[in-house]
Amino acid sequence: MPPTALHFLLLTFAGWVNRRQQEVVDYLVEENRVLREQLDRQLGGRRISFTDDQRRRLAAKGKLLGRKLLHEYAALVTPDTILRWYRKSIAKKYDGSTRRGPGRPWKPVETVALVVQLARENPGWGYTRIRDVLRSLGHEIGRTTVASILADHGIEPAPERGKKTSWSAFLKSHWEVFAAMDFFTVEVVTLHGLVRYSVLFVIELNTRKVHIAGITNQANDAWMWNMARHLTDGFDGFLLGKRYLILDRDPLFTKGFRDILPGSGVEPLRLPARSPNLNAYAERFVLSIKSECLDKIVPLGERHLRLAVKEYVEHYHRERHHQGLDSSIITPQDPPAADGPIQRRERVGGILNHYYREAA
Repeated sequence: MPPTALHFLLLTFAGWVNRRQQEVVDYLVEENRVLREQLDRQLGGRRISFTDDQRRRLAAKGKLLGRKLLHEYAALVTPDTILRWYRKSIAKKYDGSTRRGPGRPWKPVETVALVVQLARENPGWGYTRIRDVLRSLGHEIGRTTVASILADHGIEPAPERGKKTSWSAFLKSHWEVFAAMDFFTVEVVTLHGLVRYSVLFVIELNTRKVHIAGITNQANDAWMWNMARHLTDGFDGFLLGKRYLILDRDPLFTKGFRDILPGSGVEPLRLPARSPNLNAYAERFVLSIKSECLDKIVPLGERHLRLAVKEYVEHYHRERHHQGLDSSIITPQDPPAADGPIQRRERVGGILNHYYREAA
């Protein structure tokens, strides 16, 4: 089976699995509601009693969902109750001020956090492997303590964790060879009235670097063919070193356009219909450039549009902090300075601003 067909089937299957999982969740929520109604009748209005272990398990899972999803799915207790359980039974569990007595002291919060981090980042690691890694890092801890910490945080043992690989985890393990492509449109004021321009861009998943491939008001197959040639150029093409290119089902991504890519070692991966969440990084860039820049100006002609897009991309790479990159800047241009006067660099007439300290 050719690689393109294999990955298309993989993406299609992932979308189907997500839908089936949502259907299962909806059924379980409704089943819980029916059981709650039966319990209310049997208890005669009295409150349901939970054990400490049950509260801890519900709190650990509920904290991961957050208040919004809890309002939608929680059936046995209210979201506020679940979050209160989390604060009391888990967050306060590691408060040393309340533990004064005989017996072995509880492990520091730093050690607990490290156990949880190792388990979540390495689904196949068991209790012994985590214990050994912690000892090499200077944290003395026993195997049973690791098991207790993971249980308190609602984390399954290694065999269960190792069977679950999310779509985001799959992408992260292949990020260096993945790129995504998409369009966004902008209405531009011209001498002939409003004209819709299309902006084609490519984004690297691992670095978040963005390349504006082209801007035109007449996007067609010939223009797309030219864009593909530039992107796969053997000297300075943006797709050099990339193995896969994520595309949606826009009609402009024609068979002729897609057939050019494999000749340069890039396999196009077409997403299932109506699945923007599978191209989330490209969608997020579109939201950023529009909400932070283009929605705040009236583009007066193609030249004005090109200038605004260019200035935003410079700001995006050199001055903007990215939460997905631990709030760092992709390619900072200002050397860090501890002192010196604070300077402001503005772009697009002050719509985009960057503040930095001038080196003394």
